[in-house]
Amino acid sequence: MASSHSSSPVPQGSSRDVFFKKEVDPTKHIRPVQSLPDVCPKEPTVTDQHRWTIYHSKVNLPAALNDPRLAKRESDFFTKTWGLDFVDTEVIPSFYLPQISKEHFTVYQQEISQKEKTHERCKNICPPKDNFDRTLLHTHDKSRTDLEQVPKIFMKPDFALDDSLTFNSVLPWSHFNTAGGKGNRDAASSKLLQEKLSHYLDIVEVNIAHQISLRSEAFFHAMTSQHELQDYLKKTSQAVKMLRDKIAQIDKVMCEGSLHILRLALTRNNCVKVYNKLKLMATVHQTQPTVQVLLSTSEFVGALDLIATTQEVLQQELQGIHSFRHLGSQLCELEKLIDKMMIAEFSTYSHSDLNRPLDDDCQILEEERLVSLVFGLLKQRKLNFLEIYSEEMIITAKNIIKQCVINKVSQIEEIDTDVIVKLADQMRMLNFPQWFDLLKDIFSKFTIFLQRVKATLNIIHSVVLSVLDKNRRTRELEEISQQKNAAKDNSLDTEVAYLIHEGLFISDAFNESELTPIAIDTTSQRNASPNSEPCSSDSVSEPECTTDSSSSKEQTSSSATPGGVDMMGNEDMKLTDLELEKLANNIQELLYSASDICHDRAVKFLMSRAKDGFLEKLNSTEFITLSRLMETFILDTEHICGRKSMSLLGALQSQANKFVNRFHEERKTKLSLLLDNERWKQADVPAEFQDLVDSISDGKIALPEKKSGVTEERKPAEVLIVEGQQYAVVGTVLLLIRIILEYCQCVDNIPSVTTDMLTRLSDLLKYFNSRSCQLVLGAGALQVVGLKTITTKNLALSSRCLQLIVHYIPVIRAHFEARLQPKQYSMLRHFDHITKDYHDHIAEISAKLVAIMDSLFDKLLSKYEVKAPVPSACFRNICKQMAKMHEAIFDLLPEEQTQMLFLRINASYKLHLKKQLSHLNVINDGGPQNGLVTADVAFYTGNLQALKGLKDLDLNMSEIWEQKR
Repeated sequence: MASSHSSSPVPQGSSRDVFFKKEVDPTKHIRPVQSLPDVCPKEPTVTDQHRWTIYHSKVNLPAALNDPRLAKRESDFFTKTWGLDFVDTEVIPSFYLPQISKEHFTVYQQEISQKEKTHERCKNICPPKDNFDRTLLHTHDKSRTDLEQVPKIFMKPDFALDDSLTFNSVLPWSHFNTAGGKGNRDAASSKLLQEKLSHYLDIVEVNIAHQISLRSEAFFHAMTSQHELQDYLKKTSQAVKMLRDKIAQIDKVMCEGSLHILRLALTRNNCVKVYNKLKLMATVHQTQPTVQVLLSTSEFVGALDLIATTQEVLQQELQGIHSFRHLGSQLCELEKLIDKMMIAEFSTYSHSDLNRPLDDDCQILEEERLVSLVFGLLKQRKLNFLEIYSEEMIITAKNIIKQCVINKVSQIEEIDTDVIVKLADQMRMLNFPQWFDLLKDIFSKFTIFLQRVKATLNIIHSVVLSVLDKNRRTRELEEISQQKNAAKDNSLDTEVAYLIHEGLFISDAFNESELTPIAIDTTSQRNASPNSEPCSSDSVSEPECTTDSSSSKEQTSSSATPGGVDMMGNEDMKLTDLELEKLANNIQELLYSASDICHDRAVKFLMSRAKDGFLEKLNSTEFITLSRLMETFILDTEHICGRKSMSLLGALQSQANKFVNRFHEERKTKLSLLLDNERWKQADVPAEFQDLVDSISDGKIALPEKKSGVTEERKPAEVLIVEGQQYAVVGTVLLLIRIILEYCQCVDNIPSVTTDMLTRLSDLLKYFNSRSCQLVLGAGALQVVGLKTITTKNLALSSRCLQLIVHYIPVIRAHFEARLQPKQYSMLRHFDHITKDYHDHIAEISAKLVAIMDSLFDKLLSKYEVKAPVPSACFRNICKQMAKMHEAIFDLLPEEQTQMLFLRINASYKLHLKKQLSHLNVINDGGPQNGLVTADVAFYTGNLQALKGLKDLDLNMSEIWEQKR
């Protein structure tokens, strides 16, 4: 304590035992700046055994705090406190010391909070004991009184001199200011401050020494316990030595011989493994020559399997062999070469298969070669071989048409190939029969071509499906094997015996003979794969091909499936089920594409011939023949490929539309010419037209076939008999019926033009109705044909012709209805409109006949006078005109229509007679005038009923008299 004036509150820093460090710039440290420790550090509750603390000190605290090297007190506070060797250096904080924050004590505070509350409550309640040591209390009070002299700022837990307020409170700068001539007084103040701080240090040291003296008994007790612990350790060491001696004797007598046998067994197994490795290396060394031999015979699948197996052996069983370090890369290059060879070989095969003579009966060329190539391409994931086949199909289709045209042109002597160089121009020189035979030949060649393509693609499709099926079965077998292995692993004993000497597994020595057969079985299964060639199994055919470690054995055994290695081999190269299914769909699409290619080439061939309007100039028979040929080809390709191609069908529809337009225009023009030259006189009916009508009555709406050979000539008939009724017609109507049948037959021959034909036929019937109305009712025939007048016979004949057409409209409607789709039935309304127009026209003609007689009655009866003689001249003229009317229409119209017409004429007659009698004031009074009128009417009635077919006509002449009022 005497040296307290020269003592230092902080010990001098050293490299080994420094526990207080000078504070440095906080911005240069990663960790936050730590405050100076408390002057009297408290005893830690948890102490790190490897960290030096103040409790490891062997000298008293004053000696540790005083610096004996200082000869005198220094005026500089920092130099005096920390010594002459003080250097302001940066000390990097240790990364091994954790950062302690308040969060670390949160759990502890939560645990003792309840106990602290209880302690405080008990302290307030319990009074102090009477037998308390007054001496200790006095000492404690004295120590407390001494400590109270130390300012409270030094006792704060957050005391830190890096805080400017704390620093200024402890060391005020007013004691160090030497300016203004007050140096002596400031020096005295500094010395006084130093003495005060030294006094505080002494008080703290005395209290620390007192605390140490209070714990002296614990120190002596710890020393005594340590001596007893050393005695126990000595006895234990002797017991362990004796036990080791006994174990060594037992090991020498009982274990060394057995272990030596096990080591020999392991050595023997290792020698066998080395021997098998050498044999395997010798086999692998022969891989490249074997692959060359296989490639020379186009055994691509066998070569690829051999390469894959060799690479697997190199990666699993011969990994790290220095002599084989380049073999893997060489095999990869060889595999790339095989890929190119397979693609070239497939391209050659496709060309040979598609370009061989089409008259060859063989559907598939070298099926085994094709299967081998497809397997190899699938194995290498070269899925673009379908594109090669597609390109070859396009080229072959072009060549088929070109060769057919050359063969056909060479057979025609009229075509000079030296003058006409282009093949297309030579083809256009062919007439229809020659060109039709050429097209038929092309279609037949295309059919054979598609059958071959289908057979080839079916083989490819079956290969893909077999690979897909094998992948699925292999996956199922793997799942079953994994389930069995899991069940087996669960049943095994989990305890493993270890051989302590040299760290080997005892189980390796005992189970070596069991693991080797397992590896042999898996290798044999892999070599027995049905997709592998016999040569590919040579590299791993030795039964001793096993691995060095148990892990490699597990890999080998797990990679081999019960059904053998999959054809794809490497898992990375293996095609997924989705890819195989997509490839199968692409094969089917390629077959559809083949059909489309043939149809597209046929369309181009058709269009090249149609450039000069050749197809539009075909007659109905030729076009129908062409249409049937194209439809047959479309159906054949649909049957072969399973889908209808639309390009040729669209071209056929386009040509059919052009044909329909030309067909309709020709017949409409023909009908127009016939009508313009028709004189509206009754024509004789040739026998062929009667046969035509009879065939329609039998339900066959078609033109009768011309009978070959000499036929008996039949005379024409005066009328046309239809279902027992006689029709007096003009020649135009006979031809119109034939034209209508041509429309119907065209629909049968070309079903795709049904709707267009219906529209055109409706237009034709409307045209006939309107044009005949213009010529007859409108008296257009007077100017067109040069008729002098339109007679009643002309009108009756026109009416009868219209009635014949109306008779056949329902038949025509039924014919078209049977060939239309249900959604197209709305088009049949055209026939309803036409029927109505025809009936209206017929009614107008009847009205015209009645109007003719009405004007005649008005002219004659207006001059009628009731006087002798009887019958009067007026009634004789009327009867004469009625007889002429009857003579003109009776042979043309049916009896029922004649009666109805004359009833209407008689009604007109009665109306005019009644009007004239009313004008003459002649009434039914029985007088002379009444008698004369009655005699004339009786004459009229007798003559009218005397006409043929009018005998039973009810004239009811009583209506001519006005009713008496």
